[in-house]
Amino acid sequence: MNDSLFGNASLEAPAALASALAPPAHAGHFDELRGAATPLNAPRNSLPSQPVAPLHDAAQAPPVPQPEASPSPTRPPLTSGWSQFFDELGSGGFGDLPRRAVSLARQIRDNGVTYNVYADGDGPQRPWSLDLFPLIISPESWAQIEAGVQQRVRVLDRVLADVYGPQQLLAEGLLPAALVRGHPGYLRAMHGVKPPGDTWLHIAGFDLARGPDGNWWVVSQRTQAPSGLGYLLENRLAISRQFPQAFEALHVQRLAATYSALMEGLQKICPAGAPPHIALLTPGPYNETYFEHAYLARYLGITLVEGNDLTVRDQRLYLKTLQGLRPVHGLIKRLDDQYLDPLELKPDSTLGVPGLLQAIRAGNVLVANMPGSAFLESPALLGFLPALARHLIGERLQLPALPTWWCGERAALEAVLPQLGDCAIKPTYTGSASHDTFEPVLGSRLSRRELDEWAGRIVRGGDAHTVQSYLPLSQMPTWAQDFGPGHIAPRAVLLRVFAVSDGAQSWRVLPGGLARLAGADAQIASMQRGGSSADVWVQTNGHVDRTSLLHPQSTPASLARHRAPVTSRAAENMFWLGRYTERAENAVRLARLTLDLLGGEDQSSRQLLGWLHRLALRNALVPPEVPGGPKSRRVFERVLIAELGDVERGGSVGFSLRCVREAAAAVRERLSQDHWTQIVRAEAEFLRRTAEQAGEAGEGSYAIGAALRSLEGASAALAAMTGAQTDRMTRDDAWRLLSIGRHIERLAFLSSALAAGFQNGAVHEVAGFEAMVALFDSTITFHARYQQRRDVATMVDLLVLDGDNPRSLAWVTQTLRGRIARLAGSAPGKLTALSYELPDPSTWTLEKLCEPGPDTQYPALVHLFENCESAAYHVSDAIGTRYFTLTSESLRSVGA
Repeated sequence: MNDSLFGNASLEAPAALASALAPPAHAGHFDELRGAATPLNAPRNSLPSQPVAPLHDAAQAPPVPQPEASPSPTRPPLTSGWSQFFDELGSGGFGDLPRRAVSLARQIRDNGVTYNVYADGDGPQRPWSLDLFPLIISPESWAQIEAGVQQRVRVLDRVLADVYGPQQLLAEGLLPAALVRGHPGYLRAMHGVKPPGDTWLHIAGFDLARGPDGNWWVVSQRTQAPSGLGYLLENRLAISRQFPQAFEALHVQRLAATYSALMEGLQKICPAGAPPHIALLTPGPYNETYFEHAYLARYLGITLVEGNDLTVRDQRLYLKTLQGLRPVHGLIKRLDDQYLDPLELKPDSTLGVPGLLQAIRAGNVLVANMPGSAFLESPALLGFLPALARHLIGERLQLPALPTWWCGERAALEAVLPQLGDCAIKPTYTGSASHDTFEPVLGSRLSRRELDEWAGRIVRGGDAHTVQSYLPLSQMPTWAQDFGPGHIAPRAVLLRVFAVSDGAQSWRVLPGGLARLAGADAQIASMQRGGSSADVWVQTNGHVDRTSLLHPQSTPASLARHRAPVTSRAAENMFWLGRYTERAENAVRLARLTLDLLGGEDQSSRQLLGWLHRLALRNALVPPEVPGGPKSRRVFERVLIAELGDVERGGSVGFSLRCVREAAAAVRERLSQDHWTQIVRAEAEFLRRTAEQAGEAGEGSYAIGAALRSLEGASAALAAMTGAQTDRMTRDDAWRLLSIGRHIERLAFLSSALAAGFQNGAVHEVAGFEAMVALFDSTITFHARYQQRRDVATMVDLLVLDGDNPRSLAWVTQTLRGRIARLAGSAPGKLTALSYELPDPSTWTLEKLCEPGPDTQYPALVHLFENCESAAYHVSDAIGTRYFTLTSESLRSVGA
């Protein structure tokens, strides 16, 4: 589409323009835009009309139909839903679509919606890919989907109840034992368990595809931890904002009522607890869908937890919080079953909770979904479900699955081998470490030799292979901007819909879903393979349910219940976020000061160089083997510059910024998008600059100049970070721990820097004196207050005793004492035992600290520095024991 087309958009109705300009679906595929299939021999620029056939009765899975050839050159009109959608674009019409696409991309970026491809912890998180157009589903089509999905989840739930109960299905041969007991997802530890409400499945996902005949077919089902419930919410929020008029005009059914019903259903059947405490279990920030976990937890108003946030005591599940152990009655898991309990399942798992299965068996916790459902995800099971439905619920399945053959049965094997070229070959035991697994393979893309090789593999290991009929996926219109201002392009689409429980043995289907789009000319819709997503608009002929999760009449008690507890893991990461932020600031300030002085006029001062070298070693700016002193100044300088961006070893600036980012990633849900962006950008920009610097052959002042510019940029970024931490975060216990971490690091660093300067005598030289004041970021204040005086008393007054200087030892110590007491719950002005472990600044006097000793030493002052440094580390250890490990001894209050 070119500019002239956009310019003429106002001359023609948008729907008519879309019909004229939008290319048809590829031959053999159903066209969602026009509600008809493109015949196999149709030219690319014409589209014959073809009516949509009704859904088949899937008791016997019919063959997947193909479109018939038709010589008719007529182009069918758009479906009523799509026609109304384009007509409601507003005054801008098609010409406004490029602006909306830019706005959508900005909204996704600003909201921080990400999908971490292949869980690459060191790589950048990829922004979530969302198309501008939604997938529109008519009320009639949705009624068939809803009834069929609701029926299937009932069947799957009863299959689980039988497999982990009487096992009559296995005894009667309705379900092959190899697909259950031979599947690694079958958990013998769950046999005999009776789940709360006799409900095994609370959230189930079904991947559907529309065939050329217009019917929806089940391609696969997800029951362990189906993803998408959070992303589809973000999709809905983003797309409905882009097309508010169309969203209202099409009577799109809302989503909030289903989420509300899910939470109410879980609360009803949770074990004892009034109200029950429900949490969402995530593998952590490096999982590819971690954004969704955090988003969903916030939306549902539940606690986001990782495995090490939880513990089992006396067969009950508890959350480790700063205030102690808090009972957990329900768990929505986003973790595969094998990782749930290292005591009984995967022994090397660090993601689960030791003893969790025992707590489940004891009936003390509800888990959604109950462990042990992984075998239901095998594609081989689809072929057995029609008979299972008739046996378990006495009904014929209304929503068909693609014809599927499990090659563990000889009859199925012999029937399917001649059809391999027209089918998809899938692993029976997906993702299993105990079976040879492979990616799904399309027979149509294999050569004759490759087909023969696959046939041989299937014959040798039939049970590990499942063959499924190939279905040409329907194609929906998408907005592409790969050239020019943009154009409409068809893309293959796979629809994931969700059934959620709203009570014991009761389910409802979320009126919407997650549409996954394949790339251009691709037939596999996968986000891991670079696919995209689309919002799903389900139209309704009836009332639009406008239920909201907002509670207009909250009481103080309900507000207190919904205040999220601070988990020990989150608290620990906030503590270390504070420490690493301060450590990075200290490293930047020390590196800048050192490079400035090494390139200045005092290069021959042995005391000053010795002080800088000692601090650089102590703070890991240079390796231990690097020499110091006037003769090795150039070596010291070059190594310091070279180490700035090293993130693999040591603790220089790049390493500290990497630690800041990793600590922040673990508490991503607690940080604003701006704060998180600052952290990521600071690391990336500094490492980029130092890498460019390392690639240049500059020497001398040029190398120092480039390094100083990199450090200045890092300093500005860190100032923005600390500003966000100081002014834009709620003062809860998590923030107090962040602040305590920062001040512990500051106290230890400044105390050691002062002690080193007094011990080697650098403080008695003008250059050394000025350097120590500069390291405390107090040069301007010092000269404004004391003019040209440079004696120990003035330094002690400003850097040790001044209660208004945020970098004086007195201010830092006093702040630490108060925040530690507040963290322990003490009243304002009341200190705890741990607070008294820090020196009391009120006992420090200028006269006593400045009493000289032999050899121009100040023993009281040096002793205070050493005492402050050791107290900082002692308090750090005590906080870790009290708030992070939660051993039986640490459950007693430190202040008691």
